[in-house]
Amino acid sequence: MKKILLLAAAAFFAFGGYAQTKVRNGLYYVVSFPNAAHHEAEITVTVPEIPENGPLRMRMSRSSPGRYATHEFGKNIYNVKAFDLSGKELDIKQVEGDVYEVAQHGTVVKISYTLFGNHTDGTYASIDASHAHLNMPAAFMWAVNKDIVSRQIKFEFNDLDKYGWKVATQLKHEGDNVYSAPDLQYMMDSPIELSNVKTNYWEVVNTNGKKQKVGIAVHSDDDQATIDNFAQMVKKLVLEEKAVFGEQPDYDYGTYTFLDDVHPTNFGDGMEHRNSTSIVDGSQKVAGNEKDLLGTYSHEYFHSWNVERIRPKSLEPFNFEHANMSNELWFAEGFTQYYGEMLLVRSGFNTVDDYTRTLGGLVNSVLAPPAPAKYPPTQMSRYAVFTDAGVAVDATNYTNIFTSYYVYGGATALALDLRLRSEFKITLDDYMRQVWLTYGKPGKPYTIPNLQEVLGKVTNPKFAASFFADYIYGVKKNNYEALLANAGFLLQKAAPGKAWLGRIPGKASNGGLLITGSTSSNSPAYKAGLDAGDTILQIDGKDVKDASSINDIIKDKKSGDKVSVSYKNRTGSHEGSIILEESPSVQVTTFEKTGKELTQQQKDFRSSWLSSKVK
Repeated sequence: MKKILLLAAAAFFAFGGYAQTKVRNGLYYVVSFPNAAHHEAEITVTVPEIPENGPLRMRMSRSSPGRYATHEFGKNIYNVKAFDLSGKELDIKQVEGDVYEVAQHGTVVKISYTLFGNHTDGTYASIDASHAHLNMPAAFMWAVNKDIVSRQIKFEFNDLDKYGWKVATQLKHEGDNVYSAPDLQYMMDSPIELSNVKTNYWEVVNTNGKKQKVGIAVHSDDDQATIDNFAQMVKKLVLEEKAVFGEQPDYDYGTYTFLDDVHPTNFGDGMEHRNSTSIVDGSQKVAGNEKDLLGTYSHEYFHSWNVERIRPKSLEPFNFEHANMSNELWFAEGFTQYYGEMLLVRSGFNTVDDYTRTLGGLVNSVLAPPAPAKYPPTQMSRYAVFTDAGVAVDATNYTNIFTSYYVYGGATALALDLRLRSEFKITLDDYMRQVWLTYGKPGKPYTIPNLQEVLGKVTNPKFAASFFADYIYGVKKNNYEALLANAGFLLQKAAPGKAWLGRIPGKASNGGLLITGSTSSNSPAYKAGLDAGDTILQIDGKDVKDASSINDIIKDKKSGDKVSVSYKNRTGSHEGSIILEESPSVQVTTFEKTGKELTQQQKDFRSSWLSSKVK
């Protein structure tokens, strides 16, 4: 054992000169997987040309591109050590949970550590014998020092042949198993999938005549024929998205890659990056789940314009040391949500009838819950620092104070698109294209006033000022019923006249239903004083054992009926009453489904909106 360790140490220290030769003043990472079966990687990073007038500070990130809440990536690294070029171990101190400091050092320091990863999604790292799925902030320690942080970075991946892995990433391929990033910002935005990926790339000629490659790299239990067939579907979607903006971005190194990992043990996720996207799905295979996967592909690819290049100033540059708050996520994520779903109809993968469920969901998101009546999209955007895959062990009141900026923004985009079409004879595509040309293509970060200014240019300043005051900074709601009717869609109550008590989150306990979460402030249950911690025993004299019991009890009641309620909590037993109401939920159907005949004007409006734009 001692001899083996000496040989390993010799190889480790010999690497120092190699790294210096390869990267000059940049950082050089070597990633190995001797214990992949137990979800570990061994990582070394050589940091050359370190100024000697202060400590070297290395850290793990606490945030990740595309994620807006704080994440403690430092918890999954250990065995952290530091060495000089001669192999002498240096004193390294953990000065914060995710920050390490080498006070005494020469001009070159090598850091080594073990990374644990066993969570396959777009945010974390996952390692086993089948793959290494690496989101960069979750995997790689970096130098905080201001004269080091902007340097070039290279990665060398070992053990690829051992596991039969290939490298899929937007990092620049330097040759063999070495890849590079020009700086920390680009490196952190470049996820890596090491596995036996199956790929399919195709050429797309951009409007400027430049040829680029777009492709999929899929790690799944599918055969190549399935992947090739799926690639043809993705290709069709890519062209439909290009048609919105009139051109593709000029992708760095001429390639855009969908990195896709599909397996039942995965956690579903999609995470956009500048020239790639990380898509993780919990399906058994791609085969049979193509349409479900396309929804994520559609959303994430739209981000290669909106977010990655049409970039909020609040996220530029991205700070990896804490959560990144933005007022603009209603646009960055919400408008992308709208297009991601609508483009599935334009590209022929979803029918108009399929789309009615999406429309209903968007409209319900702003009309049914209590939060949108009180808080504007800007405030919901700021809440991302708590809600975007953030974890809390204490109870929250999100039921009453939060609505996702994805659907809030999506509903806002829907209304703006329909209003532009009906009031100005232009489309949201025209607006997005102008935002792209003004801010995205030249790489100028935008603010909300900038978005308002562009809307004023494609319509008029008065309309833009009113729209932003009412629907972006304010809580006014658009007339979705009238707007959707322009395209022959009927918006109506989901359960007119029927009794509704409100959603009761709970579980069976102590002979009744224990309410485990906040009741909605616009529900009859809330107005009757019921909330988390109460145990409902009876409603209308009938025992309540679970949530379905409530539905059975009130199914024959009408809006306005009053029922008795018996419940208990820490203050004792109580008797009360609940006045049932009509549910605020709505649904969208086509005129045809309700026996209404479409006018030619409605047919033309719907066709102009939802038909393919690929020429």
